[in-house]
Amino acid sequence: MTRISDDDRQIFEKAIFLPMVLTILNRDLSVFEIAPFKLKKPYLHLLEHTMKKVQKDLYQIKQQMKKKNMKVWEKTRDDAFTLFSFIYQGYEEEHNYFNPRIRNEVQQLLESYLIEKNSYE
Repeated sequence: MTRISDDDRQIFEKAIFLPMVLTILNRDLSVFEIAPFKLKKPYLHLLEHTMKKVQKDLYQIKQQMKKKNMKVWEKTRDDAFTLFSFIYQGYEEEHNYFNPRIRNEVQQLLESYLIEKNSYE
């Protein structure tokens, strides 16, 4: 039985998934920089703008975790599952995530950032 509330579980999961979104955006940025697009600047600007928003959200998540004394790290990974360790209210819990679920969550987050945040401010 987990001691972690649903709201705090979302914080843990964002702390897991947002760095993955940043990794994907960084890789895509490097691909766009060398791709033979006629007009690359709009794509690069979109990716950079999205990365800044993700970094800002990740910073806020880390601040919330620090305030609540929460920590998370990856313990093991295999072809099917990734095991994470959560420190919450002085207790350590291990949570196993199915890798396709992680991929789907990261994909949904990436889509929401790109679609929802694509207007220039």
